Amino acid sequence: MAGLRQLIREIHRRFLWQVPPRVRSRSLLAFACFLALAAFGCSRSDDRAVSESSTLTVLYPFDERVLGAEGRAFYSPAQFLVFLPLVTPSAEGELEPRLARSWEHSPDHRTWRVHLRTDVRWHDGVPVTVLDVQFTMDLLRHPDILMEAPGAYTLKVVDDSTFTITYEQSSTYGTPVSVGSIFNAIYPKHLLAGLDPEEFWDWDFWTQPIGNGPYRYVRHEPQTLIELEANPDYYRGELRIDRVVLKFGSSAIPELLSGSVDAVAYVDRMELTALEGDARFEVYDEILFNSVTAIVWNQRRQFFRDKRVRRALTLAIDRPELQRVLNLPSDLSIFDVIFTDSQFRRGGLPAPLAHDPEEAARLLEEAGWRDADGDGFRERAGEAFRFELLVSGGESRTAAVFIQDQFRRVGVQMEVIELDNHWERVLNADFDAAILAVHPGGGLGHDVYFGSESVLGYRNSTVVRLLGEAAATLNPDEVDQIYRQLMPVFQEDIPITSLYPDVRTTVAHRRVRGLSTPYRAEPVWHVDDMWLLDER
Repeated sequence: MAGLRQLIREIHRRFLWQVPPRVRSRSLLAFACFLALAAFGCSRSDDRAVSESSTLTVLYPFDERVLGAEGRAFYSPAQFLVFLPLVTPSAEGELEPRLARSWEHSPDHRTWRVHLRTDVRWHDGVPVTVLDVQFTMDLLRHPDILMEAPGAYTLKVVDDSTFTITYEQSSTYGTPVSVGSIFNAIYPKHLLAGLDPEEFWDWDFWTQPIGNGPYRYVRHEPQTLIELEANPDYYRGELRIDRVVLKFGSSAIPELLSGSVDAVAYVDRMELTALEGDARFEVYDEILFNSVTAIVWNQRRQFFRDKRVRRALTLAIDRPELQRVLNLPSDLSIFDVIFTDSQFRRGGLPAPLAHDPEEAARLLEEAGWRDADGDGFRERAGEAFRFELLVSGGESRTAAVFIQDQFRRVGVQMEVIELDNHWERVLNADFDAAILAVHPGGGLGHDVYFGSESVLGYRNSTVVRLLGEAAATLNPDEVDQIYRQLMPVFQEDIPITSLYPDVRTTVAHRRVRGLSTPYRAEPVWHVDDMWLLDER
């Protein structure tokens, strides 16, 4: 996780300014369930009593800074126990209001007018106003922080609960009420305005925060736990879980089996076999289709300059079988194109290349890579097709060993090299291939990997032009049209080989209710919509 955090910071520092933007109810049954939920907090077929006084204990693999900026560096959802964002994802993956109650935009989507709730207070009783939003957005653009691009937008205060924001450039994470904004908590100006931004990451405030969200800080034990209590002044009303305890550690499944925690976040899926057949627990998966683990090819190397070779190596990998080997959820989607979040939610994206080792062999032959000496491996002009694949260890190493065998079957030799900071070599173009997290949905990293200064050495003038057009507009319909034009280019070029989406798995005791796959699997993001049944 530390390596991921460093990679995100490095991409922010070096490339941020190049990144483009971004049931019906069944009558009586639905009405009865609504009444039961409102009165008793019941869930679907659950008829067990709801615990009247409850504590949720979650094993979380970080430390006491997870509620603040250090957690924010890798977008920790735990911050939303204490701080409110302007908007948040619903159980269906759509956006719903939180601190922002409504908004409207200009026809070109460049100027937004946002209206805040007026019934939200900081935990010390001070009202939350638009000045807190202005302070937070200015803070994130400070030269010592740079979580947002300086000069990207202009914010104007209209009154205590209204502001307008005009985007001067499109290379941002999106508007205040877009998918990109769901990770942006709002901070208290009256408590932080006098602090030195240069010390932002080390402020003591992050370990004893005063927020405006559903839970208030009570205490923490360094490297051990954080305890929070329900905010009695929370604007959404009384919470069904009274206290939240985040325990820090990595023992995971043993802690759950012992009954010392109710849920475990970020579980290694290979550990799930220990729970097979145990009806006390349920598994929830947050599936982030805008972040995939992929093989990135250094197209400065002769092996990977030819798109026939990239296609052949992609065809050689049985990606569904790889997902089974890694014990990932069944029927995971994977795509060989880049897309927007709205395109993914609407569906209909083109299917990826299917496993076809015979076609892979034919393409390699066509590209001149043949087994001339009969040793089972390909060469061309006397040079063996042999390269290094950089991995960070753990799951990526397991995946690499599987892929190594798949490539051997089509006559390609691959050596697996495990490095802690292999992404540094990618950023410096010192690699053959690497397994990395890439973001095909939503815009983050598209210019980094596929633009005019691609770290992969990928060169396609059509892609550069279309990414430039996408960066020049904030109109989502126009962006969708542009990405539709990019899809066939990516299907043809295969500049990267996607392996599987980012899956973040939670295991929870069945008494923990309100979690769901794929958008509400994180056990600390939406505790204000969760409850506990009265059983152990």
